[in-house]
Amino acid sequence: MKERLLIANRGEIALRIMEACEELGLDYVVVYTRADEESLHVRRARRKFRIADYRDPNEILAVADEAGCTAVHPGYGFLAEDFRFARRVVKRSRPLIFVGPRWEVIRDLGSKLNVKRLAREMGIPVIPGTIEPLYNEIEAEAKAEELFQWLVENGEPEPRLLIKASAGGGGMGIEEVRELDEVRPIFRRVRAYAKRLFGDEGVVIEAKLSCFQHLEVQILGNQHGELVHFGTRNCTIQSPGRQKRVELAPGFDPAYLTYGFSPEKVLEEIINHSLKMAEAVGYDSVGTWEWLVTPEGRAYLMEVNTRIQVENEISARISRIRRRPVNLIREQIRMALGEKLGYTQRDITFQGTAIELRLVAEDTRRNFRPLSGTITRFQYPRYPWLTVRTHVPEDRPYTIPTEYDPNLALLIVWGEDTPRALERAHRALEEMILEGHTSGGGPLHSNVPYLREKLKEVYRFPV
Repeated sequence: MKERLLIANRGEIALRIMEACEELGLDYVVVYTRADEESLHVRRARRKFRIADYRDPNEILAVADEAGCTAVHPGYGFLAEDFRFARRVVKRSRPLIFVGPRWEVIRDLGSKLNVKRLAREMGIPVIPGTIEPLYNEIEAEAKAEELFQWLVENGEPEPRLLIKASAGGGGMGIEEVRELDEVRPIFRRVRAYAKRLFGDEGVVIEAKLSCFQHLEVQILGNQHGELVHFGTRNCTIQSPGRQKRVELAPGFDPAYLTYGFSPEKVLEEIINHSLKMAEAVGYDSVGTWEWLVTPEGRAYLMEVNTRIQVENEISARISRIRRRPVNLIREQIRMALGEKLGYTQRDITFQGTAIELRLVAEDTRRNFRPLSGTITRFQYPRYPWLTVRTHVPEDRPYTIPTEYDPNLALLIVWGEDTPRALERAHRALEEMILEGHTSGGGPLHSNVPYLREKLKEVYRFPV
């Protein structure tokens, strides 16, 4: 029977999954909410069902049954890293294929504490912090005092800690602590937030590194025990809310910038460590291992993301499989359907630098305040080195939904080297047109000026 995929997501990721299905010759069905009726993913889908909430597993699975789907792709966000949803998809009376890792893997790697424990057992370096969830503020304060002391001993000029929801991700459920007196009230606040948002009030406390580069390793595995990587990414440039805004692949470019350590050695180290852990857990899908690298070249594993990442396409853009282009979403679907890779690491080569710019309706001058309103004109240039992923139409006005993050587009730029990629990124931003008004009638702002400014900082450690 021909597979039919339910795309349980919205916007540009829904469009990319649709594209991958078409390349593979698979049927697909799209869901959407009332707020997304103007989205391109709705306009372009041949078969679609309106639902009330992308986060409602009952609605998602009811549509899957009604449409005769055989698989579910959760995209990113929403239900993508909910192991309970993944388990329900594959264990129900009418089981479906979940396009992602096994639910046990999502459960085990979705816990920052479990990842940290596993890493320590395997000799993989992690940031000092708790390895068991904390629920008691007295214990939290004692651990915080110990970590403040470690930071002082390691020469941190302004010691700080991060208090995190252990089940969190994507920059959510994280607060910073500068003084020991702040630990208890912030701990209580994060614990309440974690329970409300993730259903798990466990809390992690770890030392905060004051200066680092944020690197990622892109892994692909399957049910047959095959594992490969598609290189590294640099995601250091983020908003104050820890939301990524500019990403590059590869993670370092020694030809563009020199460091006081060997970038090649660090990249090899984090790739090998990531593959080692992926093999240990039997990782069987697309996944990302996230690392922090200090100016001295010390690398610490931070967390694992068991989903397709927003920025996966820059990894694909610099990669070739036997000289052919790569589509990581297509590979993810193939693996979920039980296929073998059909290639090895030796068949994967890398070329050039790719940059992703996240275009967002936000006022960067006012603490990155998200904006709503109507886009009256949206146009972007066409170049062979530029890919634009967007759900915003060019041929009609578009109202930005207030229910979701105001992400408008991803601009993926490729260059033969980093200087060329940067030059093209500036050109793409300069030639793009975005006009509109807010719901209050004022001009609609975006983060384009911020992106232009931040391009000067790529690959550099924060000052």
